[in-house]
Amino acid sequence: MPETPIGTWTGRVRDDDRTSAFTLSRVRGRTLYPGDEGFEETCSGWLLTVEHRPAVIVEAADAGDVAAAVRFAADTGRPVAVQSTGHGASVPADGAVFIATGRLRELSVDPRAGTARIGAGPRWGEVLAATAEHGLVPLCGSSEQVGVMGYLTGGGLPLACRTYGFAAGHVRSLDVVTADGRLRTVSPAREPDLFWAVRGGKSNFGVVVAAEIELLPLRTVYGGELRYPVEDAGQAAHVLGSYLAWAKEQPEEMSSSVTLMRFPDAPQLPEEFRGRSLVLVRVVCMGDEERGERLVEPLRALGPDVDTCRAMPYPEIAGIYQDPRNPVMAHLRSALTYELDEEAVAELVSFIDPAAPGGPFPGIELRHLGGALDRPPARPHAVSTQGAAFHLWLRMPAPPERADEVRRTADEVLRRLRRWDTGAQLPGFQFDHDSDPARVGRAYSEETYRRLAALKAAYDPDHLFRINHTIPPRPAEVPEGIA
Repeated sequence: MPETPIGTWTGRVRDDDRTSAFTLSRVRGRTLYPGDEGFEETCSGWLLTVEHRPAVIVEAADAGDVAAAVRFAADTGRPVAVQSTGHGASVPADGAVFIATGRLRELSVDPRAGTARIGAGPRWGEVLAATAEHGLVPLCGSSEQVGVMGYLTGGGLPLACRTYGFAAGHVRSLDVVTADGRLRTVSPAREPDLFWAVRGGKSNFGVVVAAEIELLPLRTVYGGELRYPVEDAGQAAHVLGSYLAWAKEQPEEMSSSVTLMRFPDAPQLPEEFRGRSLVLVRVVCMGDEERGERLVEPLRALGPDVDTCRAMPYPEIAGIYQDPRNPVMAHLRSALTYELDEEAVAELVSFIDPAAPGGPFPGIELRHLGGALDRPPARPHAVSTQGAAFHLWLRMPAPPERADEVRRTADEVLRRLRRWDTGAQLPGFQFDHDSDPARVGRAYSEETYRRLAALKAAYDPDHLFRINHTIPPRPAEVPEGIA
């Protein structure tokens, strides 16, 4: 078992009702305590609805700092929380040793091997810029602001998912600091069980400090957005139903999604969105421009008022979805669904019916699955669609004064769609609502969950990594309600 002792530490803890202070030796990065300048900013993430109150922050400068922080947490009985960009932060890190990995900035490209080595700090936009110089690109998602490690450990649903499958299947190796404070390089040949578990098991097995990934030899891609303003539920149903029929006939080179949105008539919104209901179709085609144009033609026949579909440099696909760049106050939910019929279409469009009473206003995205996602990957991992046809992602603005109302609306959306809900989820799209272990289990098949729980018992028997969508170390049992 390859493992490298790294870093040393000495600790002193003093607890009272307000503070927890400690010292770590040989830490090159910053150590911050509650009340220190920069403490709140460092542990704040992209999702502002989740607040962290850790006992201490270690802003790691290298893998040695990560190992020292993990060992200190183990010695003092505190859990470990990990954050690079904060996009995946869904569980409050109260009382934890909070490891911030944003300063682990390693990023190099090997054009001959067609690979990139990436530390825990870079975001996908940085990786896209570095690799594109060589005519190589990674399997990124819809936002260039997302951190690489959280995306990969959650499985990674790329924009070209039907063509290439999960991004986790294109990882060659990972450097992981495990609960014993050791740095392990894992791959198909070195600790393959841990390599399998980390790709899909999120942060349950350690802190990933670097990854080596495969790149695609690609410079351009065909993609863009088609926007359809709808005046009533009937028109919305026509566009959505037409999209669903179109998607069912698409080859694997075409990946796509449809989003239903309804905006309030609010003065702070741009005029083009104020009080309007929209259906948005986004496409990414791995064929050439002529092929993309031909496949998209039926969607153009529906009469969009905006059509940005074109051949574009691959790095520009991260702008197709126009995901927010700045931190947001939002409530997020997800589900995996079966094929959707006319009754499902009627339920979905009722949420953006211009004639319906106002607010809250859910944004509902359906990502088309299948294709390569349904085939066993060359490098097996712990993430799967479990045979679903679509991934549903619900996003709603959630200011504190409307938080309860927004949650009730989200509950209502999913309740009315329950007939088409497979009961499963993707691990990379589980949020604060999904933190209970019984709900975490929805992200995995029973067999996969049992294997993950057994590996958790082997690598983290004291459950140090539990500030996350936790998989308890239970080698012979599954939480009630998962099977």
